[in-house]
Amino acid sequence: MSIVHSDKFGQFQQDSATPHTSRVATKWLQEHSSDFRYFHCPPKSPDMNIIERIWVALQCAVQKRSPPPGTSMDLRTALQDSWCEKPPGYLQTLVDTMPRRVASLLCVRVGPKRF
Repeated sequence: MSIVHSDKFGQFQQDSATPHTSRVATKWLQEHSSDFRYFHCPPKSPDMNIIERIWVALQCAVQKRSPPPGTSMDLRTALQDSWCEKPPGYLQTLVDTMPRRVASLLCVRVGPKRF
């Protein structure tokens, strides 16, 4: 994890999604718990998961393509091209918004919030 985070710890965001709570995933998380910080999110909390922002951005980019992808290979290519078109600091910008997101969620303690 040292290549991921400057303090040698990664962050694992747990939102109780089925893949995260499977027996295999639970065992892996227990075995590797010293490698990362564990951050628990309320279930179905898209405002706390930056991957949701990424999915939306890629979906919008692909939907704007003309002609739209016609095959699964076309879709794969469109997604890869859309990802490569993101500016170099795109992921870091999303990561940098996390403290504000967490603070906002702690303040309201209710459903999803727009940022």
